[in-house]
Amino acid sequence: MGYQDLRDFLHKLEKEGELRRISAEVDPVLEITEITDRGVKAAGPALLFERPRGSRIPVVTNIVASHRRMNLALEVDSLDEIAARISSFLDMQSPQGLLDKMKMLPKLAEIGSFFPKTVKSGACQEVVRTDGFSLLDYPILQCWPLDGGRFITWPMVITKNPETGKRNVGCYRMQVYDARTTGMHWQTQKQGAEHFRTARAKNKDGKLEVAVAIGSDPATCLAGILPAPPEMDEFLLAGFLRREPVELVACKTVDLEVPANAEIVLEGYVDLAEMRTEGPFGDHTGFYSLEGPYPVFHVTCITQRKDPLYLATIVGPPLQEDYFVGHAIERIFLPIMKMQHPEIVDVAMPAEGVFHNLMIVSIRKSYPGHARKTMNAIWSLGQAMFTKVIVVVDHDVNVQDSREVLWKALCAIDPERDIQFVLGPVDTLDHAARRQDFGSKMGIDATRKWPEEGFTGRWPDEIRMDEATKRRVDAIWKQLKLDG
Repeated sequence: MGYQDLRDFLHKLEKEGELRRISAEVDPVLEITEITDRGVKAAGPALLFERPRGSRIPVVTNIVASHRRMNLALEVDSLDEIAARISSFLDMQSPQGLLDKMKMLPKLAEIGSFFPKTVKSGACQEVVRTDGFSLLDYPILQCWPLDGGRFITWPMVITKNPETGKRNVGCYRMQVYDARTTGMHWQTQKQGAEHFRTARAKNKDGKLEVAVAIGSDPATCLAGILPAPPEMDEFLLAGFLRREPVELVACKTVDLEVPANAEIVLEGYVDLAEMRTEGPFGDHTGFYSLEGPYPVFHVTCITQRKDPLYLATIVGPPLQEDYFVGHAIERIFLPIMKMQHPEIVDVAMPAEGVFHNLMIVSIRKSYPGHARKTMNAIWSLGQAMFTKVIVVVDHDVNVQDSREVLWKALCAIDPERDIQFVLGPVDTLDHAARRQDFGSKMGIDATRKWPEEGFTGRWPDEIRMDEATKRRVDAIWKQLKLDG
């Protein structure tokens, strides 16, 4: 069975020596961020702040801020296990005979077991407040000195498409304006923003119901961050990751469902005619994203556990927790990229690339211009459209080794010939773009060049020592006493 809730996962982390309890009083304004930032950069454990100043509710940070904790969160020894599970489902073919059909039954049954299910009650509704509540009672963090205020940083924001009824679960930062309102940072390309636009087109003076869940089992928390295909329910993806369905409970005041095991739930609405300045916010780029007009979320009800935990994440100058989430995305969704584009061998998104600034791709090159085809293919894949720089290398380059990539890529390019620029949508948070949401992107073809691509010379061989010499030196290595 998967983790039952956030505290079940914290118990596992503590058992594994991956959780540190902090009993000293620490201020949610800046101090928790500074401690969390130092912790992740020192490869430290998850942190449980038992006495945040001004609140009785403990704060939890850095729960998946290492490769080991991410593996523990998803209950695997390696993220490649999840990629292999995805590949096995993608490889299912239409059954031809009775034997083939019988072989498919276990997989089909497993798929059916992942769908979220609604239950009558959940721990997230042990306490229900429709009056006399305040967001200011919660230890919501102000992360960085120039932030516009306190921000909820790891919410599961739940809405439904007003036309289709399809649910979306997204992780959108929420600036706290006062006791009962927050900003809703729906970037223009996100599904939440699409629901907002759809609702406003139907009735610009109406409301869009919203529920926000904070704190759950780790796979469910991650569901709002992982780039699920638009037609897939994020809670279904969470069920796949945790190997059992996410249990949902109906909200008290809005027509939405939330994880029954959540720690805190905010229910309310966005007024479709109301916008308010949101930001600045110290973002995952390592720079502040600036002020801008965004919808306003009005909280009409709060439900919670009797003794809730407040889950937060910190973004800022890398390395941060979001890098490990990005790495998980890279590994988990690689089979889907390979299915659509079989030439892809591997993909890497270095921490310094902060998700959307750099992607390195190795391919098995089959025809002239293949690298450029791959660049354009990636720019057409969902959130990958924001990738500012794509570097394509040959299949024998280890994209996970930045030294090897730099060496071989720089040696392989003629800059004028091998670099191309395109215009298109860019991340809202890209402060360098010529205008918000629109700018240029660069592709670098760092593969070996073929005559058909205009290369008239002879591509040289890479320097490698022969294996016989290596074996002879291995045999006498200890005698040379060069170690240490």
